[in-house]
Amino acid sequence: MNRPARLHPAWIVAAVAFVALVGAAGFRATPSVLLHPLHTEFRWPVATISAAVSVNLLLYGLTAPFAAALMDRFGIRRVVAAALALVAAGSGLTVFMTASWQLVLCWGVLVGLGTGSMALAFVATVTGRWFVRRRGLVTGVLTAGGAAGQLVFLPLLAMLVAASGWRAAALVVAGAALLVVPLVLWLLREHPADLGLPPYGATEIEPVTRPAGGAAARAVGALAQAARTRPFWLLAAGFAICGATTNGLVGTHFIPAAHDHGMPQTTAAGLLALVGLFDIVGTVASGWLTDRFDPRLLLVAYYALRGGSLLVLPGLFAATTEPSMLVFIIFYGLDWVATVPPTVALCREYFGTSGAVVFGWVFASHQLGAAVAASGAGLVRDQLGTYTLAWYVAGTLSVGAAVLSLMLLRRRGTTVREPVPVAAGSKAWSYRG
Repeated sequence: MNRPARLHPAWIVAAVAFVALVGAAGFRATPSVLLHPLHTEFRWPVATISAAVSVNLLLYGLTAPFAAALMDRFGIRRVVAAALALVAAGSGLTVFMTASWQLVLCWGVLVGLGTGSMALAFVATVTGRWFVRRRGLVTGVLTAGGAAGQLVFLPLLAMLVAASGWRAAALVVAGAALLVVPLVLWLLREHPADLGLPPYGATEIEPVTRPAGGAAARAVGALAQAARTRPFWLLAAGFAICGATTNGLVGTHFIPAAHDHGMPQTTAAGLLALVGLFDIVGTVASGWLTDRFDPRLLLVAYYALRGGSLLVLPGLFAATTEPSMLVFIIFYGLDWVATVPPTVALCREYFGTSGAVVFGWVFASHQLGAAVAASGAGLVRDQLGTYTLAWYVAGTLSVGAAVLSLMLLRRRGTTVREPVPVAAGSKAWSYRG
């Protein structure tokens, strides 16, 4: 009698990572629900509150490459557990704040550092260690955890804010972060070799190698070497535009922009959560496509379609949810972070075993773009009384990102590089084609 096939531990690790990513996305989405209540209670300008969001987004990105290097040095489990504790502290302490700088410290710095340690470089680390087969698909599923976080948290938080005030929402986020910690410490394994197994889809056990030197030195060294290559700058510039047009603009300002046109905040939050629902479908599909098609072509299509949708968005806002707005929500949701699986795949292709850390830096550019857009759109709203100009600029930039991806396609086959030590015993790395 044949024994049933045993579930590979890679799937358990992926499931726990998914839960952590769901939480991280929900925590990051919270400021968009709090923007109007904080403005009403404290009379802080929208630009001031947006500045806290910008700090959050910027640190979320800048933390990613260092977190990836820390995971290599100290382990995924410790880094993710510490990150969840930071999120809980940052969110919980906001209930005591009385000044805008405290908002920047709590939501900007603490929550930014915590969620940044569970960013998409975390996805690249998990999939790089545990999967050979289905790597693109699993990358898509884990990335979709971000969409699921919005889906789970946004409507709940919007209802909590409406019924009990923004402080209740902040405390729920803190409690949810703490609840995930025991799960991470119990089930989030480090390497397949620790269990005497090869990665999923591989036939040989890969030995565990601990990188020499500090995590910061490794992260900065990977950036220094990658920055000498053309693909890095093309990927980073395109991903900066990706961040500006998703987390920075739509993720932060869609709810207040819809509210400006008479739509209730709970309805607008529900629409943004619907973006998250369709993003799950779009990102998983993108992972499946990345396993089968040239990721450069996928990026060209994703960015071009996003640009077109943003250019028509200003004419779709109304006090009620019109069919045309629902079409935009579905379309934009499918495209929201569909760019992640092909970008991760290209970082791995161009930069080999340093791909996860290099992707952390590419992702940092994503959050830099998001931070600029979050503050910039707030300034546009304060000065002009409307977000219209911000939508048009974002649409134009997205078309530009499609052009950058076309430039990657033209250079295909001449820039693929593998990291190798510069010299025996050296901590520096170089890339050879």
